[in-house]
Order: sequence, then C-alpha cells, then structure tokens
Amino acid sequence: MPLYDCMLLLKPNLKKDVVIDLVARVGKHVYRRNGVLTDMKSFGHVQLGYGIKKLDGRYYQGELMQMTMMTPPSFNSELSYLNKEDRLLRWLLVKHRDVKFGMEFFGKDDAENELRSFRSNLFDDDSIEEDEDDDDEYEGDEQSETKEG
Repeated sequence: MPLYDCMLLLKPNLKKDVVIDLVARVGKHVYRRNGVLTDMKSFGHVQLGYGIKKLDGRYYQGELMQMTMMTPPSFNSELSYLNKEDRLLRWLLVKHRDVKFGMEFFGKDDAENELRSFRSNLFDDDSIEEDEDDDDEYEGDEQSETKEG
C-alpha cells in the first residue's frame, strides 16, 4: 500500500471536540479500507495567503492538520465526501513517491556496512578519549596566541 499525506484545513473557530470528530471519521474510513494511520500532526492556526469564501463568510485563517496513512490507491476517490463537509475549508491528498523504509533505504551491502559501523562506534571508547585530548591541545593553542598578541 502506498503512503499518503492528507492535509486538512479546518475553520479556525471550531471547538476541539468537533476537530477530533472529523479526524476520527477520516481515521475510521482508513481503517475500514484496511489502511493504517502512521502519523498525525497539528500545525495549529495558520494565516492564509488569500481568503477562502464559504457560505458563512470569508476565512483568512485556518487550522492545519496532516494525517499520514497507508491506504489502497482507490482511497483518493472515496474521500470525495469531504467536499460536502462544512467544517473544512480545503483538503488535499498527496502520495509519497519512491519512499523506501528501513533496510530498503540502503542497498543490502550498504545496510550491512552501516550497521557494522554503527556497532563499532557504539562500543568504541578510544574515540571519546581522543576527543578530550583534542580539547586540551586547543586550549593550549589559545593561551600561546594571547601571549604572542
């Protein structure tokens, strides 16, 4: 299943319960289609670049939310019910392209090398002692420069 970001721009004067209800409704719809919500972010109140006209007035502010989900590709057409939602100013569904997760991000050889170097750095105590010695040398250089200047 591909990864999608669903951006929701809600009206600014909505109560928290109403926002939670709308987001839960979208989440339940994802779950019914055997999808998974992977992340949810709220960007709070945002100023808009232009007013969005709705039946009850023009809005220059909104509350922006992002829902990241893994759903079947047909899910985009199923979100059309959001067009009739009066609490939303705008919504947008964006598909992540060529996203690789975990070990797929590295090649097989690269992943093994990366893990090996991570393990060696994790248990390498010599590098910590060398860093402390470098600090002492640096402080000595500063003192000699002040004596010369």
